[in-house]
Amino acid sequence: MEAHFYRDEPTGTTPAGLRVPKWMLPIVDDSHRVPTSSEDQLESLRRASSTLDTPLERPNMSAVLVLLSGWFDGHSLPADASIVLMHRATTLRKHAGQMSFPGGRMDPTDRDPVHTALREAEEETGLDARTVTPLRVLDAIDISRTGFAVHPVLAYWHAPHPLTAVDPAETDEVLNVPIRELIDPANRLQVGYGNWSGPAFRVADFIVWGFTGGVLSHLLNIAGWAVPWNDSEVHNLRETLEASANGEAFGLGGQLR
Repeated sequence: MEAHFYRDEPTGTTPAGLRVPKWMLPIVDDSHRVPTSSEDQLESLRRASSTLDTPLERPNMSAVLVLLSGWFDGHSLPADASIVLMHRATTLRKHAGQMSFPGGRMDPTDRDPVHTALREAEEETGLDARTVTPLRVLDAIDISRTGFAVHPVLAYWHAPHPLTAVDPAETDEVLNVPIRELIDPANRLQVGYGNWSGPAFRVADFIVWGFTGGVLSHLLNIAGWAVPWNDSEVHNLRETLEASANGEAFGLGGQLR
């Protein structure tokens, strides 16, 4: 997948001289780890993220913050490595009950995807942007069900602090999920409906799937953190979500609302 390394200095970049931990270097530059072409990687992530195979003509632009933390400065994944996810309120008109990264639509006043991702994360979780080091911006992924093109912004949370659901009408829970829990084969599954299937994760009583599940799976793969898991059995998405705490609903036509 194509990536653009972040070189600007918006409000919230790291203090001068702060180094990114060695265990995060594979996600900063994955060119030596992934043997397939950028086009193949992008296509794979599109399929995993429940998106279109071809770009949308006039998508709404948005960005999400893939925020990782962990203090250890060695090459192996530290025990405290974690990533921030949110559960969206079940009363929302769109994305109700979904697990997601912080983020949202780009405003006309936003300078770039990094600005969007940090602004939205602050509004949704109370994140202090000064505690975040933006690392790289991945090419936008077009989401077929929503009409949005989403830039994942990978970032290092160099000074973690408590987060909260700022507006319970939009987000009812913010979780800092240990990456080792995501890697655990017991928490990984393949879900599908119709002709689509993609990777998913069990996080507490929630199910992370679709775009967010696809990005998480892609991240584990490019970093070399993933371990073998049972991806041959495809679980029915509707039944899986009904048994979860997500609170997502299907419409009369069988599609997710």
